[in-house]
Amino acid sequence: MKFQLKIKNNMKNNALVIFSIILIIPALIIGCEKENKSNHNPPADHTVSKDGFMHKSGLQQPLVNCVGCHGSGLKGGTVGVSCFECHGAKW
Repeated sequence: MKFQLKIKNNMKNNALVIFSIILIIPALIIGCEKENKSNHNPPADHTVSKDGFMHKSGLQQPLVNCVGCHGSGLKGGTVGVSCFECHGAKW
């Protein structure tokens, strides 16, 4: 009887570990998925992470703070990197 209880407890523990792995691994993959959507490496002064994308401070006002490099329409400018690549229609 004790042997059967020990087997049942081990099975419950194993099931818990497997269930946890099934939940944790996809969560980690999905959580890290956004980090490198862009093919570009942002400059060192882009230190603010917003939704997995690196921005320069002042990102709340892109038409004031980002147009110097990304152009007046945020479509590339002198750096040739469009904000639409990562942000899509949001911009």
